[in-house]
Amino acid sequence: MPAAATSIFDLARPVDGSPTPKAADALITEDEKFFATLSAALDDAVSTLTARIGHLREMPGGRGKQAVERDLEIHLATTRLRTLERHRIDLCLGRMVTATGEIVYIGRIGIVDAGGTQLLVDWRTPAAEPFFAATHADPRGLASRRRYRWAHARIVDYWDEELSATADRSGLALDDDSAFLSTLADHRSARMRDVLATIAADQDAIIRAGSAGALVVDGGPGTGKTVVALHRAAYLAYADPRLAGHRGAVLVVGPHRPYLSYVADVLPSLGEESVRTCTLDDLVPEGAGIADEADPALARLKSSSRFAAAVNVGIDWYEEPPTDPFIVETPWADVELGRDEWALAFASPEAGTPHNDGRDGVWDELADIVAARLASPAATPDKVRRALTANSDLAEVVHRAWPILHATDIVGDLWSVPAFLRKCAPWLTDAEVNALQRADATAWTRSDLPILDAARHRLGDPEAASRRRSRSRALDSERRRMDRVVDDLLDARDFDDGEGLTSMLRHDDLRSALVDQDAATPEIADPLAGPFAHVIVDEAQELTDAHWQMLMRRCPAKSFTIVGDRAQARHGFRETWEQRLTGVGFDSVTRAVLSVNYRTPAEVMTVAGPVIRAAIPDIEVPTSIRQNGLPVRRGSIDELTTIVDDWLADHEEGTVCVIGAPAPPRARVSSLCPMDAKGLEFDLVVLAQPDRLGSGIEGAVDRYVAMTRTTQQLVILS
Repeated sequence: MPAAATSIFDLARPVDGSPTPKAADALITEDEKFFATLSAALDDAVSTLTARIGHLREMPGGRGKQAVERDLEIHLATTRLRTLERHRIDLCLGRMVTATGEIVYIGRIGIVDAGGTQLLVDWRTPAAEPFFAATHADPRGLASRRRYRWAHARIVDYWDEELSATADRSGLALDDDSAFLSTLADHRSARMRDVLATIAADQDAIIRAGSAGALVVDGGPGTGKTVVALHRAAYLAYADPRLAGHRGAVLVVGPHRPYLSYVADVLPSLGEESVRTCTLDDLVPEGAGIADEADPALARLKSSSRFAAAVNVGIDWYEEPPTDPFIVETPWADVELGRDEWALAFASPEAGTPHNDGRDGVWDELADIVAARLASPAATPDKVRRALTANSDLAEVVHRAWPILHATDIVGDLWSVPAFLRKCAPWLTDAEVNALQRADATAWTRSDLPILDAARHRLGDPEAASRRRSRSRALDSERRRMDRVVDDLLDARDFDDGEGLTSMLRHDDLRSALVDQDAATPEIADPLAGPFAHVIVDEAQELTDAHWQMLMRRCPAKSFTIVGDRAQARHGFRETWEQRLTGVGFDSVTRAVLSVNYRTPAEVMTVAGPVIRAAIPDIEVPTSIRQNGLPVRRGSIDELTTIVDDWLADHEEGTVCVIGAPAPPRARVSSLCPMDAKGLEFDLVVLAQPDRLGSGIEGAVDRYVAMTRTTQQLVILS
């Protein structure tokens, strides 16, 4: 009997119009009851959250910890409300039936009804793990599993799997294909499709792996590396004790801007909005609109991690203490600073202190030295410090010996002052020094970014000290204002509270508590500066030594998920992952392999595999799990527009990507180079004039990447 018109199920009928067997009451009645209960609970949850958010926003903001906690609660409640409103009833991914007959429904987030009954179990919890991890060989205590396919808040299909002999077959609709295989032929769009309900067991094991050390997710095209990386980000941000509840604790680094746009919906759809995403270019302010280095040889030269050491040498040159004596005039007496006093002051900043922050330490030590020499009770270090910094001649000496520096100053000098570059990087040959010089020292290229980042890390924020001084002055002014207010109250003849408030106002701690901390300029933090507790980097096979330094600066714990494929490294990758990563500073490296190509049809891989093996004979090419009967088509470049238009006319949905030539200006059609197509997928890929992509490993990788972006058909035009 077909489901009623109001049913949550909207199952497709067979071609002859007869009711689908999946709509039988025995198969769906239990689910109908559950979804009615879930729908009511969701309505209650939305109403409760909306009211709570409104109440929180009407509350006074407060200060300090109170304000932070209020804002955090608003953020968490708003995030959950957005998730509920985004998905509503289709928060439910599926259900599992245990060997004892218990039915457990799995959701993107956990849902509890007003009575405390758990309706949906969050997919990231241990209780939900069997839903993803169970196989016929290892059922994990399950008898069966059902996965739903949603469209417009209705279930348009579902798939049952019998996982053990105890399963009640009368309540199962068993298909020839699994839910996962049934979704592979779906049309693609401009955003990555939602695949949470069909995560495979091998992928789930990687998603839930521990976060200690470096985990390499090694797999070829179409194996789901990016899917695993993003779901792992959401899982760790929720479930890992080191990361859970900490906003911005996880960073995902993608290969390019189209990638970030493509995956933008994935993390919010998983109920996770605290994870930051960026490209390597985004880590450095100069990365906006940056271009590649024109000379590949210079790009290779700058990719060395040794330039971080060169930057340090250059900065050390700006921390040389004066050697000439200096007479400091103070309100109490004159004090001479000699070579020893200068050396003591300049050695005072602790190891690892950024250069620009270190100058405050120099001033503090100078104040201590002068105060000790004066030996006057009136000459406290704070008063002496104010007197010293007001001395313009002394300030000029300190500024020359320990100037405030910008990263662009140091790196710009490397590329414009040959003698400075030779001093900082003595390993360079004269020819290399000359090749690195350029007329416009600040005409930054992508190869400069890791070096600028190293300089910025070593220098610190050049404006931070100024902001701290401004904040200190603002707080001093606010303290003086509050002191005047309190003193006026105490001096008032008729002020007598009778409750001890007068004595409390005389107490310094209470006066300090009355100071408005918000009156001072707040600190400005770079959200991508870190430190992060965990970093996930996709297309990691392309990273240079200098790139790895950029990332490890942001995650001192070296807790990484590293996603990549040696076969897609444009500049070659002869080492193992273990050799590569230990060579750049990782201590612990674990490798997990994905070997099944779910995306690319076997007809395409039959052509693409030999292309990469010709350049890298020992490379691992993943095995396609499906065939679609569409052979690789070949033709002339003159047919490009006709091929694209014909495909669009025959397909109301789906995307096309032209690689190697400009694409016709059509909706659903992109034109990308192989590098910018990495990590993306399209229904139809048209590879134009592949021979123009070059020779050697670089050309072979570009052709291989281009061919394997398709989920349906590949056309090669010469």
